Amino acid sequence: MPRFGGMRGQAPEKSKDFVGAMKKLLGSLKNWRLFILIAIILAGSSALFSLVAPRKLTELTNYVTEGISPNVDKLGEIATKSLINVTMGNISGLSEYDDVTKEDVELTRNLLKKITITSTAEDISVIIKQIPENVINHLLKDIEVDGVLISVKDQKELYKLNNSLESFDNSMELLQQVDKLPKSIYGLIKPSINLHGVKRVALFMAILYVVSAIFNFVQSLIMCSVSNNYAKYLRSRISNKINLLPLKYFDSHETGDVLSRITNDVDSIAQNLHNSLGTLVTSITLFVGSTIMMFVTNYIMAITAIVASFIGFSLMFLILRKSQKYFNARQESLGELNGYIEEMYTGHNVVSAYNGIEKSVEVFNKTNDKLFVTNRVSQFLSGLMGPIMGFVGNLSYVAVCVMGSVLVMQGKISFGVIVAFMIYIRQFTNPLSQIAQTMTSLQSTAAASERVFEFLDEKELKDESKLTDVLERKDAKGCIEFKNVKFGYDKNKTIIKDFNVRVDPGQKVAIVGPTGAGKTTLVNLLMKFYEINDGDIIIDGKSIKNLKRENVHDLFCMVLQDTWLFEGTIRDNIRFNTEDISDEDIMQACRTVGVSHFVKTLPGGLNAMISDSDAISQGQKQLFTIARGMIEDCPFLILDEATSNVDTRTEELVQKAMDRLMVGRTSFIIAHRLSTIKNADLILVMNEGNIVEMGSHDDLIEANGFYSELYNSQFESIID
Repeated sequence: MPRFGGMRGQAPEKSKDFVGAMKKLLGSLKNWRLFILIAIILAGSSALFSLVAPRKLTELTNYVTEGISPNVDKLGEIATKSLINVTMGNISGLSEYDDVTKEDVELTRNLLKKITITSTAEDISVIIKQIPENVINHLLKDIEVDGVLISVKDQKELYKLNNSLESFDNSMELLQQVDKLPKSIYGLIKPSINLHGVKRVALFMAILYVVSAIFNFVQSLIMCSVSNNYAKYLRSRISNKINLLPLKYFDSHETGDVLSRITNDVDSIAQNLHNSLGTLVTSITLFVGSTIMMFVTNYIMAITAIVASFIGFSLMFLILRKSQKYFNARQESLGELNGYIEEMYTGHNVVSAYNGIEKSVEVFNKTNDKLFVTNRVSQFLSGLMGPIMGFVGNLSYVAVCVMGSVLVMQGKISFGVIVAFMIYIRQFTNPLSQIAQTMTSLQSTAAASERVFEFLDEKELKDESKLTDVLERKDAKGCIEFKNVKFGYDKNKTIIKDFNVRVDPGQKVAIVGPTGAGKTTLVNLLMKFYEINDGDIIIDGKSIKNLKRENVHDLFCMVLQDTWLFEGTIRDNIRFNTEDISDEDIMQACRTVGVSHFVKTLPGGLNAMISDSDAISQGQKQLFTIARGMIEDCPFLILDEATSNVDTRTEELVQKAMDRLMVGRTSFIIAHRLSTIKNADLILVMNEGNIVEMGSHDDLIEANGFYSELYNSQFESIID
């Protein structure tokens, strides 16, 4: 199937020189450096506050976990005081009790002799356990702990527990026996949370998170302001730059490319600048800070968390590396399909007229199937990223919990450390993916900034601030002379060679010739859109080299073959850039070109809103542009195929109107239909950049030269 043109799909553009582009971008941000620095400091500070919070959370968790457990140390204090009474008791006085035998006294004395200064509480407990119960009952005395009186009876209850004194540790069995203790003892060891400590830590953490959120909000607000103001600054520079660029640049660059630099590239820079900078600073701070804090908290769990995380990330990077080709193929297939659809839509009439629909659908289905396959694979692989990131986080959580449990059982860390590491794991893994995404955004920013600054660095028109000559409209007589003019778009290829001609005031000059002969180029030189290579153009005795471009443009009115209407009223379109024009003058111009009836049929008349995309025929658009040219009261008039898009009847009407308009003005007419310039005062016949013939229509026909050949060729195709 033949192609009709259109865009081809390409993979996302990458920066040619990332470092150089970023340096240039940062250099152009010098007016906002202070604000950016403040935003960076705020983003870093916000991240640092987030790193401090887990440490305080450890303290808070410890308050809670310690508060829900019995105060075993207090139980040990009660037991110790009770044992002291036993060991310090009057053994000799035991013989006075009827239930104590001499053997019991002797056994007790021998057992107590085993207690030395080096004996531990456990050793003493084992020894006392061997003393007869009736002896211990007589040795016990009431004791006081923290102002609470523990009676002998309560102490006996303590000794009646199933386990010996050494078993009273932080175990599940102890928790089960707590409820069996006497009220006096239970009141001393019952669980009690340090609410003052909890409130203090909770308040500190709340302040920490609030300040972190405020810093992050202010940082985001600053970067939003910076990015939008910078985008405004770039658009203003681009707008000014457009007016300073020579026409050569726009002839060599597509309009879509220029518009893309102004819109898409600037928006990309602004959006990524807003989102990426704060995210990058925060992510790096969290990644580095969380790594340091994990090692400071516990190096064993830190190594466990990092190893577990990198196992998961290695799997993710492996999949990304293998899947990159599918993402590229998807972009190419998508671009190819879009380009083909655009071509078929643009050339739909041609496709239908040549019965190419079946072939077109066949090619479309083939391209669509290709996109389906690449899109399915790429989306599947892209969908894996979320579960993999979840796997990385869960694997790290499991590893930290297992290792943390072992360390808690060994008494090396508290339960609060595990809770803190849960948060550190998230602060460690999330920044890695955010940094990767941010670097991709920065790559896109660098590519966009390269295109924008490439446009801003383009060579501008020659500075004309030193030119002092001025030719006012009212002083212009209408004489133009080309003296030995030479010009070429490329220095190595001259298009116009030694061009000489003099045009007297009020003459109607027609410029004819085959395509590429230099007709439009001659007009571009006359309007000073291009600088001549050699020679000179004299306007009423003043060299065009000494006149500013704005002055030259003010002397000429142009009606081009390509019509242009902007969105606005008919009145605004016709009096474009000319304010002191009455509605009567506008309607007179419309009547002259034969479009007044159409204007009257529109709702609102001159107030009717139109645009270049409205359902107005090409001929009517041309008539409006001709009316616009008539409103402009200039001494020189240029018509570049101005009647090419109107019908024969309208062309005759417009031609008469043009004749009236040209009276008293020097006019230049570029025409391919030579029948429209028969009444020209002077016809310049151009070929290969030179004037090969000149004269009136009748003289040139009689000369039977190049012009006669061009003129007669228009009728030969009709006769054939």
